[in-house]
Amino acid sequence: MKYVFHPEALTEYAEAVQYYAQQRSEVAQSFIDAVEEAVYQIRESPTRWSILDEDVRRCLTSKFPYGILYTVETDYILILAVMHCSRQPGYWKNRR
Repeated sequence: MKYVFHPEALTEYAEAVQYYAQQRSEVAQSFIDAVEEAVYQIRESPTRWSILDEDVRRCLTSKFPYGILYTVETDYILILAVMHCSRQPGYWKNRR
């Protein structure tokens, strides 16, 4: 199934990659790999993860404290947020 990033989710993702790149490029690449693996798993089995809020589901990344928040639409998966798990809950709700 194809997927689409909400523009604000794409910005969050880019900002997180930039943050980790400032630490070490290897860490940034590891973060990218973790997000890509989570998105791959979501695409393979979109209903596998539990519902967080209404129709929004969350898949946690490995090794990093991030969750991929998404909805399953008719023809695609909409990634609403690449959320740091310590961030204020619900900040993404206006993205639907």
